Amino acid sequence: MSVQITTAFVEQYRDNLMSLVQQKGSRLRPHVEEEDVTGKTAFFEQVGAVEAQTVTNRHGDSPLNTTPHARRRVTLVTKELGDLVDRADKVRTLVEPTSKYALAQMWGMGRAMDDALITAATGSADTGVDGSTATTLPATQKVAVDYVESGSAANSGLTIGKLRKAKAILRANEVDPDEAMFFAVAWQQIQDLLATTQVGSADYNSIKALVDGEVSRFMGFDFVNTERLALNTSTDVRTCFCGVSSGLVLAIGDDPTVKISERADKRYSTYVYSAMDIGATRLEEEKIVQVLCDESP
Repeated sequence: MSVQITTAFVEQYRDNLMSLVQQKGSRLRPHVEEEDVTGKTAFFEQVGAVEAQTVTNRHGDSPLNTTPHARRRVTLVTKELGDLVDRADKVRTLVEPTSKYALAQMWGMGRAMDDALITAATGSADTGVDGSTATTLPATQKVAVDYVESGSAANSGLTIGKLRKAKAILRANEVDPDEAMFFAVAWQQIQDLLATTQVGSADYNSIKALVDGEVSRFMGFDFVNTERLALNTSTDVRTCFCGVSSGLVLAIGDDPTVKISERADKRYSTYVYSAMDIGATRLEEEKIVQVLCDESP
């Protein structure tokens, strides 16, 4: 049989599953654009801004302005998982194990989505008519690991100053203020924020609530916690990023689907198989900001 992974599916089996520690599914997916695509490659059109000109004569020629127009390519890849559940395993367990395997695979698929989005956010994007030009995130869209608002530069974790700088970059780029902003961080960055504020400051109580899970929003950002962000183990520098949903797109060819069936060639064991076709790309550099954070002890 085939099972489409849905919220109802998750809720049905969540309480019965004792799982080892792991990120349970995608955390970034709700914060980015999502597009259904057909085929292995899709293109997204980018139309830039044009400026009005002043009319200086009568009966002159109609204006012909060149509208900036570019394309961004996303290539889909197939991700899959599969495992066998022996008849003996079923006998030894009190609860039907196949549903647990399916749920564990769904969580793995969600993490694969986040990995694709993280790579797309700060990596190179395929641009041009045929997508053959690699476009990297410019230096103007990055907050350095040693950034300070005043004084001598020094490596630091996530600070209030870095938050202000990242937000200033987005606002200076005329990012739509009606779009919700998100900030992808690891847990260490939340702790950094708490440590950089004074107990009596207005920021402290807000960050304390963020740490305690009472809120997920601070300084206009929806914080998304994931330990899957790139960490340079030689320098202890974590690559975090923030932006708005229209800055990243998750392209879905086939949403994750679980298939469960007997395998006659495997002594009629039950085979649990999951697959999906996805891709991701950064749609516009001005809508994503990379923030480097030091995690040195």
